[in-house]
Amino acid sequence: METGNKTFLDRTVSLTTREVIFLLAFVFCLTPLITPPVALLMGFVIAQFVGHPYLHLNHKATHLLLQISVVGLGFGMNVTSAMHAGSQGLWFTIASIAGTLVFGTLLGKLLKIDKKISYLISAGTAICGGSAIAAISPVIKAEEKQISVALGTIFILNSFALFLFPFVGHLLNLTQTQFGLWSAIAIHDTSSVVGAASKYGTTALQVATTVKLARALWIIPLSLLSSVDKKKVKIPLFIGFFIVAMVLNTYIPIVQEYGHYVVDIAKAGLTLTLFLIGCGLNANVLRAVGIRPFVQGVVLWVLIAGAALWSIVSFV
Repeated sequence: METGNKTFLDRTVSLTTREVIFLLAFVFCLTPLITPPVALLMGFVIAQFVGHPYLHLNHKATHLLLQISVVGLGFGMNVTSAMHAGSQGLWFTIASIAGTLVFGTLLGKLLKIDKKISYLISAGTAICGGSAIAAISPVIKAEEKQISVALGTIFILNSFALFLFPFVGHLLNLTQTQFGLWSAIAIHDTSSVVGAASKYGTTALQVATTVKLARALWIIPLSLLSSVDKKKVKIPLFIGFFIVAMVLNTYIPIVQEYGHYVVDIAKAGLTLTLFLIGCGLNANVLRAVGIRPFVQGVVLWVLIAGAALWSIVSFV
């Protein structure tokens, strides 16, 4: 009986310790001391050695927090500047999406990957990472295992991108505009795009956020093409709220005066989002990805990143 009680107590203490470590790290991520890349790394370490005590809530929490943070960033942007940045990235966006989807389909067949997994990885790479996968998976009736593999592949590569892109940008002396365009096109998820761009500079952040959200709109036509049942298409409404925030900041003086406070809160929310994403990359997720889907994800990523970088350096 004592042994049973001791085991129960040990488990209770262990669970409490895990929760305390997680909550302390959670709060620490809200301070200016933690940058987005460090937050992601911290979350990844917790996932491997401590464990996420609220893992079942993680996907919904990151999804909601990211959307709120992106809307908040709109209060620091100007409509005229955003339209200019969006027009610069339009042709790169169209060419890269079409090319990635076509090449991804061919690569999936070559590697003999499950069709739905291959399609989700291609869509996530082409448009908006986890958001595209979340929108398209119910349309093609993907199973939970297939979705997990695709999301795992995308999130792992996002983790690398958050550290790699600013390093390469500085190495090649990319301008703020060039880096903003490149990160928006070549990094999968909005969270990592904004994280990398905010580390590079203010102008890079504005360009990257605008181009990435314009790119995210392509989820809608891709979802429609993926199924004749249009009722299942999920339209990312937070993009509309982002545009409203940007318009308010451009034309309403009082919003211009206090909008930077909202932007600061949004950046803290983004850092927290990346921490939670890192906490979700546990050993089970890493094992579930498998070598062939990961190879597809890497090859597609290298292709789109290389082609986008060459185009931007040559023409922008």
